[in-house]
Amino acid sequence: MKRYVYFNDDESIHELFCDNRISNRKYTVLNFLPKNLWEQFSRFMNQYFLLIACLQLWPLITPVNPASTWGPLIFIFAVSATKEAWDDYNRFLSDKNANEKEVWVVRNGIRKHIQAQDIHVGNLVWLRENDEVPCDLVLLGSSDPQGICYVETSALDGETDLKTRVIPSACMGIDFELLQKIKACGVIECPNPDKDIMRFDANLRLFPPFIDNDLCPLTIKNTLLQSCYLKNTEWACGVAVYTGNETKLGMSRGIPEPKLTAVDAMIDKLTGAIFVFQIVVVTVLGVAGNFWKDTEARKQWYVLYPEEGPWYELLIIPLRFELLCSIMIPISIKVSLDLVKSLYAKFIDWDLEMFDKETGVPSHAANTAISEDLGQVEYILTDKTGTLTENKMVFKKCCIGGNFYGSESGDALKDAALLDAITCGSSDVIRFLTVMAICNTVIPTKSKSGDVVYKSQSQDEEALVQAAACLHMVLVNKTANTLEVNCNGSLRQYELLDVLEFTSDRKRMSVVVRDYQNGKIILLSKGADEAIFPCSYTGQQIRTFNEAVEHYAQLGLRTLCLAWRELKEDEYREWSLMFKEANSTLVDREWRIAEVCQIIEHDLEILGVSAIEDHLQASIFINFGCVDCNLMNGVPETIESLRRAGINFWMLTGDKQRTAIEIALSCNFVSPEPKGQLLSIDGKTVDEVQRSLERVLLTMRITTAEPKDVAFVIDGWALEIALQHYKKAFSELAILSRTAICCRVTPSQKAQLVQLLKSCDYRTLAIGDGGNDVRMIQQADIGVGISGREGLQAARAADYSIGSIIPFFEEIDSCAWTIFLQPHSISIPILLLQVPNYMLHTNIVCQSIAFSFVSGISGTSLFNSVSLMAYNVFYTSIPVLVSALDKDLSERTVMQHPQILFYCQAGRVLNPSTFAGWFGRSLFHAIVVFIISINAYSIEKSEMEQVSMVALSGCIWLQAFVVALETNSFTVLQHLAIWGNLLAFYIINLIVSAIPSSGMYTIMFRLCKQPSYWITIFLIVVAGMGPILALKYFRFTYRPSKINLLQQAERLGGPFLSLGNIEPPLKSIEKEVAPLSISHTKGRSPVFEPLLSDSPNSTRRSFGPGTPFDFFQSQGRLSSNYSRNCKNN
Repeated sequence: MKRYVYFNDDESIHELFCDNRISNRKYTVLNFLPKNLWEQFSRFMNQYFLLIACLQLWPLITPVNPASTWGPLIFIFAVSATKEAWDDYNRFLSDKNANEKEVWVVRNGIRKHIQAQDIHVGNLVWLRENDEVPCDLVLLGSSDPQGICYVETSALDGETDLKTRVIPSACMGIDFELLQKIKACGVIECPNPDKDIMRFDANLRLFPPFIDNDLCPLTIKNTLLQSCYLKNTEWACGVAVYTGNETKLGMSRGIPEPKLTAVDAMIDKLTGAIFVFQIVVVTVLGVAGNFWKDTEARKQWYVLYPEEGPWYELLIIPLRFELLCSIMIPISIKVSLDLVKSLYAKFIDWDLEMFDKETGVPSHAANTAISEDLGQVEYILTDKTGTLTENKMVFKKCCIGGNFYGSESGDALKDAALLDAITCGSSDVIRFLTVMAICNTVIPTKSKSGDVVYKSQSQDEEALVQAAACLHMVLVNKTANTLEVNCNGSLRQYELLDVLEFTSDRKRMSVVVRDYQNGKIILLSKGADEAIFPCSYTGQQIRTFNEAVEHYAQLGLRTLCLAWRELKEDEYREWSLMFKEANSTLVDREWRIAEVCQIIEHDLEILGVSAIEDHLQASIFINFGCVDCNLMNGVPETIESLRRAGINFWMLTGDKQRTAIEIALSCNFVSPEPKGQLLSIDGKTVDEVQRSLERVLLTMRITTAEPKDVAFVIDGWALEIALQHYKKAFSELAILSRTAICCRVTPSQKAQLVQLLKSCDYRTLAIGDGGNDVRMIQQADIGVGISGREGLQAARAADYSIGSIIPFFEEIDSCAWTIFLQPHSISIPILLLQVPNYMLHTNIVCQSIAFSFVSGISGTSLFNSVSLMAYNVFYTSIPVLVSALDKDLSERTVMQHPQILFYCQAGRVLNPSTFAGWFGRSLFHAIVVFIISINAYSIEKSEMEQVSMVALSGCIWLQAFVVALETNSFTVLQHLAIWGNLLAFYIINLIVSAIPSSGMYTIMFRLCKQPSYWITIFLIVVAGMGPILALKYFRFTYRPSKINLLQQAERLGGPFLSLGNIEPPLKSIEKEVAPLSISHTKGRSPVFEPLLSDSPNSTRRSFGPGTPFDFFQSQGRLSSNYSRNCKNN
């Protein structure tokens, strides 16, 4: 589909296209209530709460006042709706500000001010310097005589470097005064709106009196996109082609899919288990209640049961018990969990140690719903450039005409032989430097001091141009069709004829220029070795250049090959027509251009090889760790520490294999021989990849039990075949391998690898800093974006963003918030303290169920409605929320013993066994409270409200001691929450007891005056907490966990070394090897699987020789009993 846009003629197409009104709102005034309610009730838990609330409206079955459920339900829904309304209102204000900005447009031949929202497709829009572009424009003119303007596109792609935009060649020199007076003086044929900000394939035709129907191709370089800013240009003019939400930026807007955390998944399962338990209890008690009613109740004169009841009589008692059991799934659980997650996210935002001083960028948690998953990470998938390295490119070495420069000094810029060759005017060297200087997209600008400053989107290109300038080949000026280079003091000029742009498929870039001095037409090319060497002329000896590429790759340097060729006039003229035709097509333009480029990029003369160094980060992942200069000094140390924590690493890079391997070795990504072994998967055909994959898989299986760090390396071609034809086998390889290096991979392949690991039920974290990492970041369970030198695209798409990870820890004296290596500060409070939230409600329910056995199994509630509502919303929520500040171990301890992270992985904190333990404790507390309360007050023939208040008081006291017992580090806020909550209970109930109509009139006053009440509470606390304390003391003393041992060492202040190793020695297992076959344990839920198993059959490759601080010897991810369940997609 196409659209035709006529210049300065918005009337005829006014009805066809939308205006420029921007709307990011989710709701309107009319649809807010129904749409918001629909969204909230699409969740199972909310549907359940609504069902319970509706059942409570039936007076015959409800044992409590409906307000006990409707009140909290309405409050929670109102809070969620208010938050949504507030967020939407802020979006409305932002839209309003953008829509009401004043802009200059041409209407009826007159330039006038209008609001941005009134722009229509076809309008001529005028911009001044620093103006924001209000819609997508095709550039028609600028103040620059060469038709160039500069824009800042940070709002689109995050890149702050200025980009050049040029007016179409057909618009050069046209009379703009005449243009704005004539309607429909030109037409643009363009595709329908899309969100690809890197592409715009269109054609332009100007009608008389300008040019008679001359077709001119348009590209993205001829456009000004919405939200860009005009810079360093006095004015620019363009015609609106896309407006409103149909702009490329508007089409790109969207809400990413929500990510389900491991804790959320576990809570959903526990909620389902509790619901099933409810159904069983309701069924059993309903049958028992109806049986007692028919056999015993009708004999009791005071019950007054009628002889004949309605048809629905059998449902009354079961539904009463369903309402009693409903608070087993508390309404407050979701709100409490969301608030705690948000609090942890704010800790990241507030952390000054994660503030990057160089860029002024703080850390930011964009996704507040996945905080606890930071302690669940098992695989980190990382880009190389800008992540493992700083993306600071420095020209180091080169090979020109078979001569190596920079080998001795380590810096080619200071190599005397190279400097002498330049001085002598060596032809090969001069041509090599010329390609470095002008075959690029670098923009030279003049600073205030008069120096030439280079702006570039590519750090590699900038490094080459800077190096050429240092070697007396200075790019001093660049216009739309002219290049000026200062070579050894003499000015050389070139006419820029065509630019053959770099693409990830071609892996090379070329320019065609004409030398003004001799009139020769020259093709200059640079690119990857596999893209340049096959294009060399027949007979050229490239062995030396191949050796140079391999040598530089072994040093971890980034290589580019430079070449050139002289073109004949006839050859260029014929090719230029084909190139212009390819640029004019609207269908498959990119493919057609690549095809035409290949026609001319042949018989190249290889001039040499450049080698650029990209420094390793001094502190990768330091921002997410507790940093101590004595513990971590850079990439290798950080990666080693994270490996000891059980986190595995995959490097996904677009670089060549040799370079990636050397970087991996230098940063401790893989271990050198003999400690490590690197296996290669290669091949260009399906059969070759199959044999290679089978060989590597066989080696992996055999070496599973050996103390050797085995990794594999694969390139993009082989990876494509493996994922397409042998996905199951490659999945097994992913399970067996702790480390992988994937080279020459595309952005889509990065996302596929993340999805592969997720399908094997691993928690993944992806980290990158460029636009090519966005898909990987969005696909991972946790995405971390770096505001690096490649722009802000990755940071904006990520769940967490950080500033540049350039070294900053040298100035740090205290530890930053530990996210990777201090999971217990984040995960355990959420995981562990939400379980008491469940179980405390279960305590209340169990007492109501127990009360049924002394109340004729009638479903009568022991507690009144006000008490239940307060308990549901207030008493059980505040201690849990404040306990989010709890820490079980200090940051330094966890950094010294990162193996403790195993306890947060694979569901070791919250699983069926811990759930069963808490359920048993809750059941025990319910029995203790009920028996003591009933027996203490039954003799006194007390009112039911008194017994109810005694039992509720016992629950509150037990809750306070349970939360206190599970708290590891007390703060003032926690004391206030625990004991203040207890005090608030008495204050609130004393106030309620003073109200005659409350149903509790004078109850609390009378109880507090009775010594028997306080004795009863004392007995409940002693009987309820005594066995729990004894059991905890026994386990802490005689069967301590690893966390307990570290806690003891912290409290005693003694050396950790004396505690020794904990895990038993590793035992190897034998596994039957079958070519490309995978067997997996069925029916296992991966969330519950212990990553560390005490089974003697379990196995795991060693993480390396243990240190005195290695508490746990690493155990196997695969065993005869446990293996990851790979889903066959």
